[in-house]
Formats: sequence, C-alpha cells, structure tokens
Amino acid sequence: MIKLDERLAAAASFVRLDRRICDVGTDHALLPCYLCEQGAADVIASDVNENPLEAARANIEKYGFADRIRLIRSDGLAEIPPCGDVIIAGMGGELIARIIGGCTFVTPDTRFILQPMTRAEHLRRFLYSAGFEIAEEKGAFSAGKAYTVILAAYTGEKRAITDDFAYFGKCGDPRYINKVNGQLGKLGRSDPALLKLIRKEQT
Repeated sequence: MIKLDERLAAAASFVRLDRRICDVGTDHALLPCYLCEQGAADVIASDVNENPLEAARANIEKYGFADRIRLIRSDGLAEIPPCGDVIIAGMGGELIARIIGGCTFVTPDTRFILQPMTRAEHLRRFLYSAGFEIAEEKGAFSAGKAYTVILAAYTGEKRAITDDFAYFGKCGDPRYINKVNGQLGKLGRSDPALLKLIRKEQT
C-alpha cells in the first residue's frame, strides 16, 4: 500500500477515478501508482525531463501498473491528450497558471487539481480571469509547511476577484490561514493595504 504525504493525499482525494487522469510533473509517479491502487484505470504520468520519467518508470514497474499508467515527456500539457482530471502539484503558482493557459482540451467537464508551492494568489487571479471557478480547497501540512490544494473547473465566465479571496481563497484550514497571515505581514511592509487583509490568528 502506497502512503502519500498530506499534500498529495489531499490532491488524490479530489480525483475522479473513472476519468482519464494526468499527473503533470509526476516526479517518481507515486501519485499515479496510488490512484491505480484506488481503482484508476487510465493514468498519464508526465514530466518535461527524462530523469524523473526514468524514476517514474521504475516505480510503475515496481508496483505493477505498467498496463494502466502511460509515461509522456511533455512541457506542461503540450503533448498530453484530452483528460478528465489534471493534477499539477508541487510547482509555483505562476508556472501552474502558464501550464493551464496552454491547455487545448479544456471543457466544463475538465477539472484541475492544483497544489501551488508559492504564489497561490497569482494562480487564483489567473483562474478567474481565464474563466475558471474554484469549487473547493483543502489545507494540507507537509514538511513543516502549510499548503492549499485547489479544485477548479472551467465555466467560461471571466471575472475579477478581491484581494482577500486571492490570498485566502476557499481554504479554511487554520494552518494555512496563519501562513497567509505571515506572508501578508511581510508584504505589508511595502504595501500597507495588504495588512488590512490579515485575519484573526487561528488556533
């Protein structure tokens, strides 16, 4: 049984196992292998570099999922066929936004499961400006840091969001809220308006 950290487990919890799934920037393909353990039958593990794909191939063979996981070398989603659920975890928010912006198979049924390591506020602004909506967020704690995992889908309605929503989104996890408060405190030194967004400390 594959054990994921809290960050990847939160991402996995959003995945629909009956769809074709793509894990972008798969690294060692632990998440695709875990999803196959849960019942997924059509998974793509992709990366822009060959070395991670070799590590992924070794794990896929180790766990016996070579018949259900395809390895594709791709810069973002450029070489990826249409998928129902796309996972992009462990990258900066700006890079995730660029990858989604280059996606050619977005439909209302396509869901993006996103875990930004940095600049989540940039990613949220991009999503709404590009016609996506955030359905849900989950907080996760990994390696001593708090993160959010975002579930987003395309609606076609482009709109602006408030600064408060850009920074906090729909994540109510106290650990994440406290992390964002700390970020706003630092950013507020050069932009005092951001200090007004700081929420009451969570316990």
